[in-house]
Amino acid sequence: MRLLLCACACALSLAWGVNAWYLPGSAPRSYANGQSVPVHVNALQPMAGATPVHGLVSYDYYDERLGFCRPSSGIKAERGSLGSILFGDRIYNSPLAVDMLQAKSCVPICKTQATPEQADFINKRIFERYAVNWMVDGLPAADIDLATNAEQSLRANSVGFVLGTILDAQGHRLKTPALYNHYQLNISYHERSPNEYRVVGVNVRPMSLSSLPAGNAGAEPRCDVNEPMFLNPNATTPVVYTYSVVWTRSNTPWATRWDAYLHVVDPRIHWYSLLNSTAIVALLCVIVTIIMARSMRRDIYRYNAIDLAEDIQEDFGWKLVHGEVFRPPASSMMLSVMAGSGAQLGAMASVTLLFALLGFLNPSNRGSLGTIMIVTYTLFGCLGGYVSARVYASFDGALWRRNMFLSAVLLPTAVFALMNLLNFVLVLNHSSGAVPFGTLLALVALWFLIHVPLSLIGSYFGLKAGGFEHPLRVNQIPRQIPPAPWYLRLWPSAMLSGLLPFGAAWLELFFIINSLFGNRVYYAFGFLSLTFVVTVLTTATVSILNLYCHLCAEDYRWQWRSFITGGASAFWLFMYGLFFCITRLNLPDLSSKFLFIGYLLMISTLDFLLFGFVGFITCYICVQRMYRHIRVD
Repeated sequence: MRLLLCACACALSLAWGVNAWYLPGSAPRSYANGQSVPVHVNALQPMAGATPVHGLVSYDYYDERLGFCRPSSGIKAERGSLGSILFGDRIYNSPLAVDMLQAKSCVPICKTQATPEQADFINKRIFERYAVNWMVDGLPAADIDLATNAEQSLRANSVGFVLGTILDAQGHRLKTPALYNHYQLNISYHERSPNEYRVVGVNVRPMSLSSLPAGNAGAEPRCDVNEPMFLNPNATTPVVYTYSVVWTRSNTPWATRWDAYLHVVDPRIHWYSLLNSTAIVALLCVIVTIIMARSMRRDIYRYNAIDLAEDIQEDFGWKLVHGEVFRPPASSMMLSVMAGSGAQLGAMASVTLLFALLGFLNPSNRGSLGTIMIVTYTLFGCLGGYVSARVYASFDGALWRRNMFLSAVLLPTAVFALMNLLNFVLVLNHSSGAVPFGTLLALVALWFLIHVPLSLIGSYFGLKAGGFEHPLRVNQIPRQIPPAPWYLRLWPSAMLSGLLPFGAAWLELFFIINSLFGNRVYYAFGFLSLTFVVTVLTTATVSILNLYCHLCAEDYRWQWRSFITGGASAFWLFMYGLFFCITRLNLPDLSSKFLFIGYLLMISTLDFLLFGFVGFITCYICVQRMYRHIRVD
């Protein structure tokens, strides 16, 4: 199961072309002429770029319902990282024998008998455009030829090749899907030195060939036929799988062999969106600067000026609530726990994208992104506990033991519970994406042995440091809050404010969601980082504007309001996800719909906590500075 812990990743980006720059990260492997080149297989997933995508359930390559050929030496699973397993990779050895520079033609892999049940299952997967995923020397097989000249620009590749086709050679729809049972591997190699070669590109051209003569299942297969291979859903069908290998010399060096997969298609779209978002946030920053530098300064001067004739100072506007603005909010413990979780998520996401920008999360190390996210989230448990404890102490909270406990277990428990619910659905569908029990135990061990102790240590130091000092005292009797117009009420104002941060990030959100649910390769971390910086600034300025308007309306309940306003973009993210599902996906079964809603809910919740903390902390700092400069008699 692909653990979507964070779709709203964040970091700092300082270079123009950082979106396409990476370090290979793993040592290259050279082969001599005739040396065996490893070929591995991965789980079947819907084809990248298939519109609409028909499912979210992945299937094991050696699933009995598919009936693919198995290695004669037995199936051996490759050891994967924690992130690789959580994201659904199931990598095994392959029955294909590929030797460096050794061309092959129409080599049989195996002969099988496809039962009616298997035929029905395979035909459905062909209709849903499921992709077969192979890897040669760790490089995924693509659906276009990588053997381009040095002068030609690299094109973006989709990982995998389709299981079969529903169209004939003329583009007409077939009555029955045709199974691809012959594979032509076009492997590009780079000659580093005499008798030292490296694989730099892999393309598989699948074909559907009825290679067995009718009525003679024991004959040798032929690959020079034009009749497609159809599976009979009413009777057992003999199937023979064959492959050919073609080697092509390439000038592409090993260090850049992933560029064809990670190439950003038309980066001008990203830049136009960033410029538009930057213009919006610049306007908001100017407005906030004017309010803080002129309006508030004028207000403070007027509030501090005393009428010498009558010695009377009349308060109005946001100074009227100076005795209430630091009053602890309702459910202060829950707010402090959520603030600590948001700070922890923000630190995790920042470090993760920083590693990605520096090139340490290279694509050849599968699952490295997910692994670093889990590890950094675990290690930043100390930060979450510290922030939660200090905020709770600032609210004069007394139940500090309960705060420490909730800071350590609340969010991980909720995510783990939802993850297990989705995992149960995957198990019922016999999906390869189901997380093994051993991996779940490893997550529990990380939680209890590392995250919980670090969170408790952070809470201890947070309590020892005490709460943040407030410049004004709180009145004993709460002040009555006057009625507010509809646009200043909590939910309408929050939803309207959340539109701007969402608008600043919607384009990158489209590519992220398309990568998560459409199986596209996303590696534009430079654009993502710039977008996040703009989104953070937009969230902060919108939260401050919302705070100032409500304080002027004599509504001092800013704590929860600032958190909800900052995280309101999560609501629009959830709605956009539903829109994406309707327009880009075609999920006929209830399981896929449930999985999509579950993943989207997890993403939106984490987005709410992260940006809610941004809104809360910026408003807290703003309130401190506002009321530190006024004089109260």
